[in-house]
Amino acid sequence: MNFDVIINDTFTNLCTDDKVTSTENKRVLSFINDFENGSWRFEKFQNFIWDNIKETALSHSERQALIDKGEGSILSESAKNLRLVEGEKAFGRGSEIAEIVLYGIMKDHYSALPIVPKIFYKQNKKDEAKGADSVHIVVESDESFSLWFGESKFYNSIENARLDTIIDSVADSISLNKIKKENSIITNLSDINDFDEITPELRAKIKASLSQDESIDKIKPILNIPILLLYECEQTKNGTELTEDYKQGIINYHKDRATEYFKKQIAKCSGVHLYDKINFHIILFPVADKEKIVNKFIQIAKVYRD
Repeated sequence: MNFDVIINDTFTNLCTDDKVTSTENKRVLSFINDFENGSWRFEKFQNFIWDNIKETALSHSERQALIDKGEGSILSESAKNLRLVEGEKAFGRGSEIAEIVLYGIMKDHYSALPIVPKIFYKQNKKDEAKGADSVHIVVESDESFSLWFGESKFYNSIENARLDTIIDSVADSISLNKIKKENSIITNLSDINDFDEITPELRAKIKASLSQDESIDKIKPILNIPILLLYECEQTKNGTELTEDYKQGIINYHKDRATEYFKKQIAKCSGVHLYDKINFHIILFPVADKEKIVNKFIQIAKVYRD
């Protein structure tokens, strides 16, 4: 992907509070967009959204069927599956943007396969597909895989008071019932059969591992929870160029936010059985103006729909 990675490290190395324990199973990943002609590059960010929308708004078979019809047809069909929460103060406004950005990061940074395209299944009234904002599998080798259940938010701010909502979502996603539910969705959907990257032998192993008859305890060591915090940032809004001072300011802020986030998560989730076996990845991405991004996204989506 064309965004700069400014943090990609274990939380153990980044934590700013030496009283925090249970840091080993956590990582911090941080991206920034750049500037052009004195302004943050909105168009580049919008292009990333639309380049990745099909991964979550269309099923694998739909994507394949539309390849010969061109990118315009793919984007048009993708836009039809968007919920498009409108109204400046509407709850959840911008949530689909965060989901799409997470899918793009999962594909480009983690080489993950979008096993359950969540926007597609939510729009098509598959209520059982609601839950995690993204569901991916990473093929680790011909004989092994990891499981990724992502959460994403698009916030005006990521100060401490705003972190509780995403932490509640994460706590819910690692509950026994939710893990079993997501596993059931993966094994019951046809998409898992459509990826050439998954060998028949590994596909059989995935289905057996995620079977409702298997103990969830066996899944937790390969379970990863990526947590995307896409947020409006004053430093980014006021920036004019990608200086070292700007980068360092964002790095310092992200270390602080990661520490506060994980302190809250540990307090909320540490009682979950085998919590220390689950891998957590906080992903931070500052933008210059949330409202401008959401308004432009809705405008483009309406054009593609029509």
